[in-house]
Amino acid sequence: MSRPTPSRRPLSGEGPVILHSATDPRWLPLALERFDEVLVDHAHCEKKAAANALSMLQVYPDLPGLPAQMARLAREESAHLARVLDLMAARGLTLTKDVGDPYAQGLQKLIRTPSEERKVDRLLVAAIIEARSCERLSLLAEGLEDPMLRRFYGELAQSEDGHQSLFFRLAVTASGDEAAVRERLETLLAREAEVIASIGVRAAIH
Repeated sequence: MSRPTPSRRPLSGEGPVILHSATDPRWLPLALERFDEVLVDHAHCEKKAAANALSMLQVYPDLPGLPAQMARLAREESAHLARVLDLMAARGLTLTKDVGDPYAQGLQKLIRTPSEERKVDRLLVAAIIEARSCERLSLLAEGLEDPMLRRFYGELAQSEDGHQSLFFRLAVTASGDEAAVRERLETLLAREAEVIASIGVRAAIH
């Protein structure tokens, strides 16, 4: 059975965040060729996802449902980090210094300043990052030859799909106006497509 090509992938999973642009078809061959680099970057992504969940808990403890959800998310992302670090160790890789992620940095610049708008935007940006991760990890699950790695990345893609839905629901809770949140999400998604295009193709998760 032939595998789907990147151009046939859905732009996200089953959650509410539908990406405006698909990953460049050149990304998967590059990611497979330089998979060790991707693994190191993936570890940093999982580390920052766990840290972001704890940051949300620290800053927005009064948002209904958020503290327990972020505590669970931080634990899950930390478990993912441990698994990626195990994969790296098996391949003789070590975690390098985090030099920053131009994708996440580009999205952070889109977050509005006023406190209530900032809260909604932080949650929506997190949802978008999870949606893009879902797409990229799904591509890796299809492209990798090793059955264990294919299962691993397939499982992670499913997790990321659930995370994007979680962050979207929390944004709606924070706003109280789902229509306004969806409108803002579409604006951010349009800008995300510009950010991903400006970065170009890299041997990294984003």
